[in-house]
Amino acid sequence: MFNKGEGIVLKTTDYGETNKIVTLLTKNWGKIGVMARGAKKPNSKLSSCSQIFTIGSYLFQLNRGLGMLHQGETIQSMRGLREDIYLTAFAAYIVELAEKGTDERKPIPKLYEQLALSLQYLQEAYDPDIIKTIFEIKMLPILGLKPVFHECVHCKAKEGIFSFSVRENGFLCHRCFEIDPYRIPISPSTTRLLSQFARINLEQIGSIQVKDQTKKELDVVMEQYYDTYSGLFLKSKGVLKQIKQVWKPAQD
Repeated sequence: MFNKGEGIVLKTTDYGETNKIVTLLTKNWGKIGVMARGAKKPNSKLSSCSQIFTIGSYLFQLNRGLGMLHQGETIQSMRGLREDIYLTAFAAYIVELAEKGTDERKPIPKLYEQLALSLQYLQEAYDPDIIKTIFEIKMLPILGLKPVFHECVHCKAKEGIFSFSVRENGFLCHRCFEIDPYRIPISPSTTRLLSQFARINLEQIGSIQVKDQTKKELDVVMEQYYDTYSGLFLKSKGVLKQIKQVWKPAQD
C-alpha cells in the first residue's frame, strides 16, 4: 500500500554506496524511517528531496520495519539553513530534539506544524535563540513534562518576583524561595517570556527583541530542566554551544 503526504527530513544515514535511510517527521504517520534507493547519486530524483531540513511531499510504503521511499517533491528546500553554519547548528538541534523526543509512527500533527514553522522562521532570520527556546517548550508535553510557568508551584501566587526551580518543577515566588536553595534566579523579562512561550504557538510570536542576558537565562532554565528530566542525549547540543561561543551571526 502506498502512502502520500508531507514530511520533514530529520535525519539521513548513508546505506551502501548509493542509498540513504531517511527519517521523516510526517503529519499523518508521525516519525518514520524509509529507504531511499539511489538517493546519493547526483542525478537521482530522490537526491534533493532527501536532504536534511527539507520539507516535501513524499510517496512511500510502510512495512513492519523500514519503509521504502518511492517519490518526493520538494516544497521548501531550506537550503539557506544548510549553507549558514550558525543556522545549521540551530536547525540541527531542533530536528534532533524532534527526532529523539518522538516515538515511531505516532502522529503529532501540532508538532509537525511547529517544527515546519521553526525551520521557516530560522531561514527568515527570526532570532534563532528565541525559536529554539519556544520549540523546546513545545516539546515538553510531548516528552511527558509539564513545568509550571504561570504561577508559583508552592503557594499559587501569580504576582511577585520569581525564580525557576528545576526540583520543584516550575516557578517559585519570592515568598517561597527558601523551599529550593538551588533555584535559578531569573529576571522579570525571563519570567514573562517563559509564561508567554508556554501559552502561544510560533505563528503568534511576531517580531520580538530580547536582550542577550534574557536569552542566557532562558538557556540556563531549559538546559538544566532538560538535563534533569528529559533523558535525551543530543549530539547537536554540544555543537550548538560551541558555535554560539565562537561564531558571530551575520545579522548582528
